[in-house]
Amino acid sequence: MNALPASLQSHRVQSRAEVAASIRGVSDGRVVWEPVRSLWFSTMAVAAVVGGLAMFSWAAFALFVVSTATVLLLGHSLGMHRKLIHDSFACPKWMEYLLVYCGVQVGLAGPIGLVRTHDLRDYAQRLPDCHDYLAHRRRFHIDAWWQLHCELRLTRPPRIEIEARIADDRFYRFLQRTWMLQHLPWALAFYAIGGWGWVFWGVCARVTAGVFGHWLVGYFAHNHGGMHHEVRGAAVQGRNVRFVSLLTMGECWHNNHHAFPGSARLGLYAGEWDPGWWFLRGCERLGLVRDLRLPEDLPPREELHRLDPAPDPSPVALPAASPMSARAKPVCLINRA
Repeated sequence: MNALPASLQSHRVQSRAEVAASIRGVSDGRVVWEPVRSLWFSTMAVAAVVGGLAMFSWAAFALFVVSTATVLLLGHSLGMHRKLIHDSFACPKWMEYLLVYCGVQVGLAGPIGLVRTHDLRDYAQRLPDCHDYLAHRRRFHIDAWWQLHCELRLTRPPRIEIEARIADDRFYRFLQRTWMLQHLPWALAFYAIGGWGWVFWGVCARVTAGVFGHWLVGYFAHNHGGMHHEVRGAAVQGRNVRFVSLLTMGECWHNNHHAFPGSARLGLYAGEWDPGWWFLRGCERLGLVRDLRLPEDLPPREELHRLDPAPDPSPVALPAASPMSARAKPVCLINRA
């Protein structure tokens, strides 16, 4: 490839004229220990394990299950990822704020920081090469240390232009400044209701599961799993991690997401359960969301190729104009219900 793919020309990460210059920008750097990030996760993990075991109750465990499922579905999958980052559906501003606030409760980062982190990784993975940190390319234990306790400091980091609707939004800027403190009101409320057991399970264990689970699924989703599509010339291919579809609210269909990043639906084929999509369809019927984007609504990408054998389609329209490799099978057009 002598030029950047057309799909990267409007990316938040500012493309350079030559691929070589872009590759150097996301390849040259060093991984260093990041104390705030490391201590945040370590403190939550130790409190979850030690405090959670010492103060275990079934009520506290039920709180953990319900609260974790809620923030992963409404916050991470819908609010942060499908809405804030990819803008794959439209909804009232109050609902967007609520979803993003739930996303902050996962404990990964503030909304603006998460957009920057996601987009740098996404951009880097779509180039011919990138740093091992961005590709999840190192061994399991090394990648765990890097992603949970460190940060990548690029020698010449690219410029990331976040649109004003996010970067200048007062609520998002407030959440960005206070995202760790946003867990405190819930900790106080849980303590008032159920004591320290509810705090350990309702806050510490939830944050630990969200942060650790995000890394763990990300590691496997870039190294192990099935593929329906290939992004030609990309340093990293997404993988579908089938056995965690319900736990991740559909975010495990990462090969589908690499192929169609702007799609509100991630589970595109038969048997690919996608709770995030189910929730959006329910909200659409209630009139709360609209303009759900699907693969057929996205611009064609010449670097995207369907792999053989083609999986059985689910009731969702895939773009007939998608380029196909010599081994690819035709793409069917079917309804979206």
